Amino acid sequence: MVSPRTIEVAPFLNLTLGFNTGVSFGMFQDVFRERPLVLAGIKVAITVGLLVWAMRTHRIVEATALGLIAGGAAGNIVDRVHQGVVTDFLDFHVGNWHWPAFNMADAAISTGVALLLAGSLFLSRSALRAQEASSNGKR
Repeated sequence: MVSPRTIEVAPFLNLTLGFNTGVSFGMFQDVFRERPLVLAGIKVAITVGLLVWAMRTHRIVEATALGLIAGGAAGNIVDRVHQGVVTDFLDFHVGNWHWPAFNMADAAISTGVALLLAGSLFLSRSALRAQEASSNGKR
């Protein structure tokens, strides 16, 4: 077996060719290796659900986060339907420790999830402050 060519871009980033037959970080590879369209179908259903949620929300941060997640999922769906696998090529590392390789669709999904979590956290805090302020005003 030939190892993939690695191109060093920066001291912490390589470009390398990898293929993911599973879900995030290669989980469940054995389950979906022979059934890539089943996984693609599951992802399509989730993506449609995210898009419906994004269209119904009135919060820009939430809609942006959901759009990033849905867009990244759609990119990975295209890879999976076209090739049967998702192509990963970004290899971030510190010394000899390497994060699992990923692609730009994965980066969009991760950014969207972080934005969704941060938006929820800040919304919860501001909602709590507003509730405290209104209850203090009623006394």
